[in-house]
Amino acid sequence: MNECSSLLCAEPVSVAAWSSIAGKKEGEGPLGSCFDRIEPDSRFGQNTWEQAESAMQRRAVKLLLQKAGIPAEALSCVIAGDLINQCTSSTFAVRSLNIPYLGIFSACATFAEGLLLGTVLTGSGVPRCAVLTSSHFSSAERQFRFPLAYGGQRTPNAQWTCTAAGAALLTKAEQPPYILGVCPGRVCDMGLTDASNMGAAMAPAAADTVLRYLAATGTRPADYDAIVTGDLGTVGSRLLLELTGKAGTDLSAVHRDCGVMIFDGSAQDTHAGGSGCGCSASVICGYFLPRLRDGRLKNILYAATGALLSPMICQQGESIPGICHLIHLSHFPRKGRLI
Repeated sequence: MNECSSLLCAEPVSVAAWSSIAGKKEGEGPLGSCFDRIEPDSRFGQNTWEQAESAMQRRAVKLLLQKAGIPAEALSCVIAGDLINQCTSSTFAVRSLNIPYLGIFSACATFAEGLLLGTVLTGSGVPRCAVLTSSHFSSAERQFRFPLAYGGQRTPNAQWTCTAAGAALLTKAEQPPYILGVCPGRVCDMGLTDASNMGAAMAPAAADTVLRYLAATGTRPADYDAIVTGDLGTVGSRLLLELTGKAGTDLSAVHRDCGVMIFDGSAQDTHAGGSGCGCSASVICGYFLPRLRDGRLKNILYAATGALLSPMICQQGESIPGICHLIHLSHFPRKGRLI
């Protein structure tokens, strides 16, 4: 195992507040009642899809501040990211806040990366750190696949990029839910080149990170109410269980996947499930964090997965690497140690 491959917080960090916004299709799914707001207009009143995604992020951070009861200037730092080149949606969403900004990218694992970095900053003395990510179906389709007017047929293993955003406020330990530990992901590349099969590209990274954290902490799957992957979808989820099973660890009783949870795959014709930075961000903020705060859930591992897809590099014959960053969320605080 690499040195310091996992970090148990010496002092736990609180997720003090959170917000979630979802588009119309996501709001019609099984988790529709969990999101703070459902936006029926996919353009969010803007002229372009990219401007729409920035508007969605602005609404998410504004709602976060309202729920936390603090002004924007009370934030010490904003960590934000999205799927669009140069973190365009995030940069233009936070430019009016006039506070320190870190733009990040781990594809669909970006929210977990933000929580990981925010935990380190907060543990180092930063008073209030906001984490913000989003994705938009139409802006992602334009960048990674085809213009919507092209009308390309989706393969059965393809996933539907969610129009959604999630935001969280991290502070020193005050109240549940707490972040007790983190595990940065390693780039895993099994040589897959099918840009439609994101779940298969991400599953090896999820297996690697989850198994490393369990080994580092001496815990078992049964010690957690849920081990939540970001958005492997149905295809990637099956592969994850197969990979961890071969390693002697059975996750089947506790595994949940945000990409599977957010849509009714058959009724909504989303094929293998949801994806995108906003997928797990909105599900974690809308579904899991409230249950951790009130004690319905005690401990979960949030292992967000990302396919580090570059359309240009794929066209040059390269494969699609995967990444998975893990966050240990709990209803209970406890002190830890560096592993």
